[in-house]
Amino acid sequence: MESQDNNQPKKPASSGFNSYWIYGILFLALIGINFFYLANPNKEPIPFSRFEQMVTDGDVDKLEVTNNKLAYVYIKEKSLYKENYKDAAKSTIGLKPHYHFNVGPIENFATKMDKLNEKVTSPLDVNYVEKQNWLGPILSFVLPFLIILGIWIIFMRRMGGGSGGPGGQIFNIGKSKAMLFEKDSNTNITFEDVAGLEEAKEEVMEVVDFLKNPKKYTALGGKIPKGVLLVGPPGTGKTLLAKAVAGEAAVPFFTISGSDFVEMFVGVGASRVRDLFRQAREKAPCIVFIDEIDAVGRARGKTQFQGGNDERENTLNQLLVEMDGFSTDKGVILMAATNRPDILDTALLRPGRFDRQISIDPPDLKGRAQIFKVHLKKLKLSDEVTPEILSEMTPGFAGADIANICNEAALVAARRNKQSIELDDFNYALDRVIGGLEKKNKIISPEEKEVIAYHEAGHAICGWYLKYASPLVKVTIVPRGIGTLGYAQYLPKEEYITRTEAMLDRICMTMGGRAAEKIIFDKISTGAQSDLDQVTKMGYSMISVFGMNDKVGNVSFYGMSQEGFQRPYSEETAKMMDEEVRLLINIQYEKAQNLLSEKRNELEVLAQELLKKEVLLKSDVERLIGPSPYHKDKHPEPSPLDGQHVTDEKQDEETKTEGLEI
Repeated sequence: MESQDNNQPKKPASSGFNSYWIYGILFLALIGINFFYLANPNKEPIPFSRFEQMVTDGDVDKLEVTNNKLAYVYIKEKSLYKENYKDAAKSTIGLKPHYHFNVGPIENFATKMDKLNEKVTSPLDVNYVEKQNWLGPILSFVLPFLIILGIWIIFMRRMGGGSGGPGGQIFNIGKSKAMLFEKDSNTNITFEDVAGLEEAKEEVMEVVDFLKNPKKYTALGGKIPKGVLLVGPPGTGKTLLAKAVAGEAAVPFFTISGSDFVEMFVGVGASRVRDLFRQAREKAPCIVFIDEIDAVGRARGKTQFQGGNDERENTLNQLLVEMDGFSTDKGVILMAATNRPDILDTALLRPGRFDRQISIDPPDLKGRAQIFKVHLKKLKLSDEVTPEILSEMTPGFAGADIANICNEAALVAARRNKQSIELDDFNYALDRVIGGLEKKNKIISPEEKEVIAYHEAGHAICGWYLKYASPLVKVTIVPRGIGTLGYAQYLPKEEYITRTEAMLDRICMTMGGRAAEKIIFDKISTGAQSDLDQVTKMGYSMISVFGMNDKVGNVSFYGMSQEGFQRPYSEETAKMMDEEVRLLINIQYEKAQNLLSEKRNELEVLAQELLKKEVLLKSDVERLIGPSPYHKDKHPEPSPLDGQHVTDEKQDEETKTEGLEI
């Protein structure tokens, strides 16, 4: 397999020279000239008495007084070889003065020079000159503006995302930020690297075939879809599938995020869209992939504040124009991904723009096994670990979740100094990913622990003896995660529709914890807060979404609520729904109380065993109270891991857990 460096987009080779070096060199040269012009021949001035001795000895060639302040002394060349002037011979070059001294008041200096010339045979003439330092004032005036200009240029270049050049706005801020993966060696991901998405791969295979053999379709008058929209929950492999399409077709692949189009400047997003499609037409045939397109493709006209220069809407309008088919260019296919298709603009989804919408759902049992095979190739596994067993343990998990579990299991095995990864490590990793870190140091009083034990035993008993409840996997009272004091975990079947009886049994099973508290202690606690939240949502969904109530009728308000209606029904209907939800939950609560009263002995046995072992698996429950009359399917059991194997009480579409929280 090639290294990961091959997957990175190519960058243009740097020439090693930047035009800004010229400005820097000129600026340093100006400063150097200024200092050279003002430089003194020596670090310290000489006293006037030494100058008198030089004149008396006849060693001074000339004397120059500048601006009536400094006197510069030039020594004769034949005298520089004397021992007295060896310091001047080393520190001066060419016509620079050898010594200098301060003249003081010019009148006194003139008097001293007259007296000195009277003493010597060859009088010394004094040359008075005026010199202006024009460079210093100019630099003091221009330098602050140069610094401000340089800071502004750096700021604009960084905000624009690239160097300046033609074809863009200020310093190319309107240039596209899309990364380009060339067809030669950058996109080595193929369909073999994408597992669990067989139906989706069949859909996009047509796109690959068109990019490889376009004449096959154009000869019959057919047109390939211009846009393919990948829709699915996070982590299901939308971006990976798009890269695999580019790898299979061996064409250039542009990738960019929807948020990269939107900037603080009006018109930048539209400019970047134009630049992206211009580059794509130059590289045709190619694929343009926009990830999280809902950032720029949100429906227009639904924001609270409207303005004439709405940057996001302008960007969307430009994207619609580029996709509308005005251009006759062939071979540019747009792919996009989102997990919020309900908020996209309808004009973006019409035929001629995004012709196809490919749904990428979480993988089923077979798909999860295929994904596990891909991720387990690099791991050292024990013989007991198989993709089929792991896929049965992870219902509802997406590809990203499976990758995370595999990595976490490897870390757990390494932490325990094992030579291979065992099934226990995957069980612990599963609990760690779902439930969070185990709270080993959380101190719970014996009274609270007893309440938790009976609460969780109530969940387990209800799930054990209800016909349509999901099979029990594990029940524990070990705290884990944020506020989770215990939970009962169930392993549901792979199903896509749920009947009314199953919904009611789930509500009854969820209320089993509070019902157990009421029966045993004749009191209730705050531990059922999560349970009440779940049953309330399920009750309102049954009545207002799924139409599972005779009194309210076969109506659903889900779509109307999503479209912005504050209350798409009357006050009378709202009151009726509230009453029916409350009645539905109360009936199932009474059903749970009756069931637990009938099975009180089993409840006591299970709770006391929980207080001793803290974790009970399905086999333990069967040993204590007998097999379930309804759930006889075999499911892989997790290992107790020294009594510390727990998960969170998180509930998604398929993984069901009922827990006790504060």
